[in-house]
Amino acid sequence: MFDRTKLILKPLSERVHNLRIDIIKPLEKVSLFDENIIKVAKIIAYAKENNKRPVIMMIGGHVIRAGVQNYIIDLMEKGYITCIATNGASAIHDFEFALIGATTESVARYVKEGQFGLWQETGQINNIINEGYYAKIGMGEAIGKAIYDSDFKYKHISIFAQAYKLKIPVTVHVGIGYDIIHEHPNCKAEAVGVTSYIDFLKFASIVRNLEGGVVMNFGSAVMAPEVFLKALSMVRNVAYQNNEEIKRFTTVVCDLVDIPDDFSVEPPKDNHAYYFRPWKTMLIRTVADGGESFYIKGHHGQTIPQLWSALNETS
Repeated sequence: MFDRTKLILKPLSERVHNLRIDIIKPLEKVSLFDENIIKVAKIIAYAKENNKRPVIMMIGGHVIRAGVQNYIIDLMEKGYITCIATNGASAIHDFEFALIGATTESVARYVKEGQFGLWQETGQINNIINEGYYAKIGMGEAIGKAIYDSDFKYKHISIFAQAYKLKIPVTVHVGIGYDIIHEHPNCKAEAVGVTSYIDFLKFASIVRNLEGGVVMNFGSAVMAPEVFLKALSMVRNVAYQNNEEIKRFTTVVCDLVDIPDDFSVEPPKDNHAYYFRPWKTMLIRTVADGGESFYIKGHHGQTIPQLWSALNETS
């Protein structure tokens, strides 16, 4: 096996950061937005006010990089988001922003130097995950608590920390080898696996109450549709044993991929679009028995402020 003790880790002060704190957007209303966002906002508001059902936001790392933290935190504070489900990249970007007010490196540059991802301070996340493992808590809770309890200068824009403060679950769904912290000598595979699996089971317990609720996917092509699919199958298995149904809920996908206005039919397997999992999984298959789905094309830096604006007008 590869000997990680031979790796040279450098301080973040030596890294050129592609994104800095000034990309974080202030809360400002947006006047123009997709009509589907208005419909989704009304459904979310109804789920919150009338059904008291979950509103799950599943996000990829680019959402953190889009600078929309203030919008997401405000939606959590107002009760419009009851769960954040994400991947390891989001945790890393969130942590680095909170710690130094900057994140993201040039893959093209640093992979040539054999330095991509090998930064000392970022590796602290492994220590946090290891502590979460021994404390028998999920990865999202462990990271959120660590940032919230820290003296990090920018922790006020940490989605993980603010969710921990609000007691809103953040579940982190990782694949071994996907994230830069898996390169580090202090990465313990058992800690990564157990804490992320705790989060998966926590996520499934939230999906258990999804009837009448909402699941949104912002920019996750693999993690979100696959994790949601498995969790939904699990909870439906138990629901059917109790003569219950989990069928009538809303799914929302926000991405940059071009799909037809009528996305109710899956593309054939010889079409590359068939392999865009959010379409076939979240927009068709999981809502086929009575749910409703929406696709909104746009950058996260636009669609999330638009959703926030629509919810503020709806409330």
